[in-house]
Amino acid sequence: MYDLIIIGGGPAGMTAAVYAARKKMDTLLITTDFGGQPMWTMEIENYMGYQFITGPELMGKFEEQVRRFSVKIEYQEATGLTVNADGTFTVSTAEEEHQAKTVILASGKRPRRLNVPGELEFTGRGVSYCATCDGPLFANKKVAVVGGGNSAVQAAIEVSSVGEKVYLISRREYIADPIIIDKMKEATNIVELTGYITKKIEGSQVVGKIVVQNCDSNEEQELEVEGVFVEIGLIPNSEFAQNVVELNQNNEVVTDCRTQTNIPGLFAAGDISNGPDKQIVIAAGDGAKAALIAYDYLLHKR
Repeated sequence: MYDLIIIGGGPAGMTAAVYAARKKMDTLLITTDFGGQPMWTMEIENYMGYQFITGPELMGKFEEQVRRFSVKIEYQEATGLTVNADGTFTVSTAEEEHQAKTVILASGKRPRRLNVPGELEFTGRGVSYCATCDGPLFANKKVAVVGGGNSAVQAAIEVSSVGEKVYLISRREYIADPIIIDKMKEATNIVELTGYITKKIEGSQVVGKIVVQNCDSNEEQELEVEGVFVEIGLIPNSEFAQNVVELNQNNEVVTDCRTQTNIPGLFAAGDISNGPDKQIVIAAGDGAKAALIAYDYLLHKR
């Protein structure tokens, strides 16, 4: 039985692993891959110690630090979580079950889909959820970015540096940081379509156009594009624990200021939790805090 199982390999999970290892806790890290959402971010200018760094570069440094310690890593997906009669935990994957005295949920979030005709059919054939990953594939092409938050506006900025034209489609006024909006407005090839919703995505073998509708007039408009980047938010990867731990209306794990959930010995860190701000530095801080408090929990448990 492990002292601690950490579920998730993003900033929160990797930081928790380092802090747990430094406390000599017998730790298992379960993740499908390393990096999490920062792997989709090209420009990071607000992580302390770096004036500028890309998401993959920063996460590479996180992973390098994790591998310096004796943390066992299983590249699997957690599919179930059970609280045992003695207060320990069982974490299930498709292949096996693992036992632990404490667990940190750090499985992050995944992209939310538009759920419009054509989206699934053209995923990977013009529809993307990662401008950082796929933006360079659309050099000198017309594309659309759907969304009005930080990720959408930043995606529009990134793709505008290589694309011919970028349509930024938002249902309402932007809810992005002013500094990002200002940078977006400096681009001469971004066309803002505020007050529009996406109706469908069409094409032949690949995306050929996107159909949008004005929210006031209901008038539809066809835009010829070869790519559509969906940036409308994220969904917590909490399904495997939904019948065990308390979740809020957004399916985020409810925690207190010490990363504790309603289950003793079960903690949550990073974007899966109900913390108000989703930032790399906050996720990393959550991970450190969760590992230290898990250690303290075991120290005082009788």
